[in-house]
Amino acid sequence: MRMLPTGSVDCVFADPPYNLQLRGELRRPDDSVVDGVDEAWDRFTDFAEYDAFTRAWLGECRRLLKKDGTLWVIGAYHNIFRIGAILQDLGFWILNDVIWRKSNPMPNFRGRRFTNAHETLIWAARGQESRYRFNYQAMKTLNDDIQMRSDWFIPLCTGPERMRNEHGLKLHPTQKPEALLHRVLLASTNQDDVVLDPFAGTGTTLAVAKRLRRRFIGIERHPAYAEAAIGRVRRTRPVSAEAAVAEPTKREAQRIPFGSLVEQGLIAPGTRLYDRHRRVSAMVGPDGSVSTADTRGSIHKVGALVQNAPSCNGWTFWHFERDGGLVPLDELRTQVNGRGVNGAGSLPA
Repeated sequence: MRMLPTGSVDCVFADPPYNLQLRGELRRPDDSVVDGVDEAWDRFTDFAEYDAFTRAWLGECRRLLKKDGTLWVIGAYHNIFRIGAILQDLGFWILNDVIWRKSNPMPNFRGRRFTNAHETLIWAARGQESRYRFNYQAMKTLNDDIQMRSDWFIPLCTGPERMRNEHGLKLHPTQKPEALLHRVLLASTNQDDVVLDPFAGTGTTLAVAKRLRRRFIGIERHPAYAEAAIGRVRRTRPVSAEAAVAEPTKREAQRIPFGSLVEQGLIAPGTRLYDRHRRVSAMVGPDGSVSTADTRGSIHKVGALVQNAPSCNGWTFWHFERDGGLVPLDELRTQVNGRGVNGAGSLPA
């Protein structure tokens, strides 16, 4: 990480060692051994050593992130709370904690605790003043037009997606599902953004980043994991540039003055506008103003006046008639943002 230039990364996804502190073998009821995490990379002498390790790599992440960049880190109860405290100590600004609820968790074979059915992701901006990216509309669309919540129900990595060695055994004990990384990167990055995974493992982050047409950097010191990741990335094919574009948020959409719709003939002067209950109406003027019997002004000003409200979003308040029903003006704006104003067709007065 120290070889990379300062401020060169848009997003970090980190799946660091969990410091599981396992003591002895874990066995199933049939006395078979559970293939848990006992690799050397997950062993630390004590919490102080783990904290020093965490502070070092998180500090480098903050140096590498652009001013408006964000970081995701995933962990379990063994480590995520320590990581969260260190994040705040270093100046990161926590945006969300996301619960990854596993649809197929490993049972608690000893029966002495609740089944561990989730892991926690922390999403943090580089600093409190960061103008971080959040693709809100893409997340809403992904969730059937319902606002995406911070609890994600996604299965563990199984089947053909699971990387295996020459003996058919799973190559990495904690390989994350591609569905999880798809959601993370779609939520917080844009096409051509640079994504860094400092604990790349078998390359899940890198493969998903390539598929979504993000640029990526992966760091992995375990030779077998690194070799598998390289092969996996080479086999991955990116989607087309057009398909990789997520639905823009309202904030990112091109600003369209209502008058430009009138000017381009997309809505005709004299068109009657209504609120969604048809309690009030106004007429569109040739200059993009709207008027009632008592007042004239912008769609926002008149919408506020007829409601006796301090402000109003005229795009969502005012509706026009189409095929016997009422359609909000915002639908016209959405169509224009999607294809550009071309003056094709107008609404009848």
